[in-house]
Amino acid sequence: YREAVMSIEADKCILLKLGGSTKVAELLGFKDKQRVQNWMKRGIPSKVKLQYPHIFLNPNIRQNTAA
Repeated sequence: YREAVMSIEADKCILLKLGGSTKVAELLGFKDKQRVQNWMKRGIPSKVKLQYPHIFLNPNIRQNTAA
């Protein structure tokens, strides 16, 4: 459970570093920003991380995001 919470917090930090859910939704070309907003509480889906590794798996962005 603790690892899951830490992972969600790390994902939330990534989203905030990228400018927030609206900015990330625009960056990914999503019309529905609520989808990205939900990731703040649920975490970024693995499928999305793999679709956009240059964004979500970028070590420069992930650095210092651990809760």
